Amino acid sequence: MELIEAKWNAGKFVCLGLDSELKRVPREYLRSARFCRGAYASDAVLEFNKIIVDMTHNIVGAYKPNAAYYETLGDHGMVILRKTIEYINEVAPDVPVIYDAKRADIGNTNRGYVVSAFEKLCADAITVNPYFGGEEALSPFLAMKDKGIIVLCRTSNSGAGELQDLPILIGEREAQMTNFRKGTTVPFYQFVAARVSRSWNKNGNCALVVGATAPHELGEVRNIVGEMPILVPGIGTQGGDIAATLTQGLDACGQGLIINSSSGLIFADNGPDFAEATRRATFRLHQQIGDIRTIVLEERESV
Repeated sequence: MELIEAKWNAGKFVCLGLDSELKRVPREYLRSARFCRGAYASDAVLEFNKIIVDMTHNIVGAYKPNAAYYETLGDHGMVILRKTIEYINEVAPDVPVIYDAKRADIGNTNRGYVVSAFEKLCADAITVNPYFGGEEALSPFLAMKDKGIIVLCRTSNSGAGELQDLPILIGEREAQMTNFRKGTTVPFYQFVAARVSRSWNKNGNCALVVGATAPHELGEVRNIVGEMPILVPGIGTQGGDIAATLTQGLDACGQGLIINSSSGLIFADNGPDFAEATRRATFRLHQQIGDIRTIVLEERESV
């Protein structure tokens, strides 16, 4: 959280998603001698990631590799992921790495996930799923006081509302667990937001995932959680609106958002200047966020 706050103070809100799908990596332009010798095709992903990091680490506020793109490469894929995080820690130790794994299970199994994410991969934060029983199941993650635990709340995919918008009737027990009034009805995602902010965040290491494709819901979550950080996927190819995201999601201090964009940035071009294209696209998003954020804060001050 200290790393993220330092980036916010520097005006950096872009989280660059390293969703480095092997078939989209422009292998013919990579300079890796080991890859050229044909050791592993997936070594192209590591070389690609290193180049992207070299070109963007002074612009972004965080990196977010998605587990799926590395697990699909087999055993060597996790080596690639670990080496990618090691490289980020080497050249940009001030940029936090969010391991987008969406882990969820019972407590004993989650302890294994904790070891994998934080001891083996050396990530700074991880995304987790609350559906296995909430605080009790996630306790091995929540106990990691020096790591960020980012809980899925209202995601950016088109089918998110099927479960996440289901109405929850607040009874006596639910009222005691949250600040919602007994007898009212709230969507399930709001109940999750309230539980995380009111109870699970004892160590101040929690954040939430709320998609940019649901700006109204983002605003509702911000009202519930105050200044808790929110990771916002869905900018770029999923069509999330930056202005709506900032208007609804910025906290009272004008911060609080980790705005992710992945394939739209890292695959901005597949030609020989792919790295420079990614840098330009990332910088444009950084500037766009900065410009709109200034307008949003000025409008708030004028009200």
